[in-house]
Amino acid sequence: MDEMSLMLALTDQMLWVTALVAAPVLISSLAVGMVIGVIQAATSVNEQTLTFVPKLAVIAVVLVIFGASMMALVGDFMQDIFTEIARIGK
Repeated sequence: MDEMSLMLALTDQMLWVTALVAAPVLISSLAVGMVIGVIQAATSVNEQTLTFVPKLAVIAVVLVIFGASMMALVGDFMQDIFTEIARIGK
């Protein structure tokens, strides 16, 4: 595999890793925001800071649950990158 196709493959892998690492945090934050938005619309409470604390708590829980697997995914990707850098350098 030539260097250009290797760089494109690493770029593709980087985008997938980024999406997989960011998805749990973003999806949970979106879900909590939607639920609180519906509750605010139903009760006519328009406090802007009301969504901050529940989102922060849910993001903390998601990071505790999925943090190790997220870091393992990033670590494996970094190991692949360093392996390819060493292989190209030879």
